[in-house]
Amino acid sequence: MPFDGKSLVGESLRFVSDDPEGNRFRIRYYLDPERRLHARIWFGPETEGPPGHAHGGSIAAVMDEALGLAGWAAGYPVVVGNLNVSFRTMLPLRRVVTLASEVVSAAGRKVTVRGRLVGPRGTVYAEAESLCITIPHQR
Repeated sequence: MPFDGKSLVGESLRFVSDDPEGNRFRIRYYLDPERRLHARIWFGPETEGPPGHAHGGSIAAVMDEALGLAGWAAGYPVVVGNLNVSFRTMLPLRRVVTLASEVVSAAGRKVTVRGRLVGPRGTVYAEAESLCITIPHQR
């Protein structure tokens, strides 16, 4: 089902996903029945790093937003405290990829979220894990 992150997090959700028609990123978020966050993401020409491919920083920015938002979608108001991204294969520009994420643990104020960017033929472009910290008084 479509997921409106701004309605949950607020207007601060705009660094990556604010321009659905732009030449940087185009992102649509979705929730599955278990409230895990998924996304369809297009990396445009303004994300270019190596010729014809997305810059690693643009991939990390998407992972930062999506994994933090995955925590919120699962009921944990969080900020990302640590983000580890493993780049598996260069991601060609103007390609739609999907992101699947899941909260793998929650203990006290620490919430661990994992995600991966996958292409239409199953190519894994990047995997990430984030240690998120809940924001006090946001529940």
